[in-house]
Amino acid sequence: MELEVEKINSFYGLSHILFDVSLAVEKGEVVVLLGRNGAGKTTTMLSIMGMNPAKTGTVKYRGEKITRLPPHKIARLGIGFVPEDRRIFPDLSVYANLDVGRKSTPESGGNWTTDRIYQLFPVLKRFAHRPGGTLSGGEQQMLTISRTLMGNPDFLLLDEPSEGLAPIVVKSLGQFIDVIKKEGMTVLLSEQNSKFAVRHATRAYIVDNGEIKYHGSISELEGDEEIRKRYLAV
Repeated sequence: MELEVEKINSFYGLSHILFDVSLAVEKGEVVVLLGRNGAGKTTTMLSIMGMNPAKTGTVKYRGEKITRLPPHKIARLGIGFVPEDRRIFPDLSVYANLDVGRKSTPESGGNWTTDRIYQLFPVLKRFAHRPGGTLSGGEQQMLTISRTLMGNPDFLLLDEPSEGLAPIVVKSLGQFIDVIKKEGMTVLLSEQNSKFAVRHATRAYIVDNGEIKYHGSISELEGDEEIRKRYLAV
């Protein structure tokens, strides 16, 4: 098992946000964490990545407990995090943003290079010397994903990648997920856009009010109209 999250409880100050959240992701899977805005998806991601560590419960990566490791140590184990708020460096060029994320070592394999990024997202090559802050929202999302890939992760956490983006950009992101899925990268994707997510994932969890309310295959979820209405309908 690549990732095991076992009964984590997370807080913001005194506010209890996650309640005994458990989920698992196997090597090579694309698993989606679905839920409405404010359901606890981002908090789950931050807790896994050590940016808002769980107070109780455990997070394991490849059998190693990482529950309260600092984020940079978790990243060194091979987990890449694409945050919801992008966090690019607006004054640095697109190329410099990519270079900041670069990690090429014998352990990482060095599979992701700027040339390969430009093949995947040609618009970034076209704007390579532009400041990141001048890009559109969709282009910044591509840059954020690409910067994370430059670290050559084995496991990718994608937090709400399609939020607020135009349909054509969302389609490009879906194609990207399909590419890395074919290559065997493991992905945990959090999404409010269930229509987008189910096209690319193999299994789904649904979180609501900080609790896991559902777990099943994508086909099982698509066949359960009651669950979709209860937890995913806007």
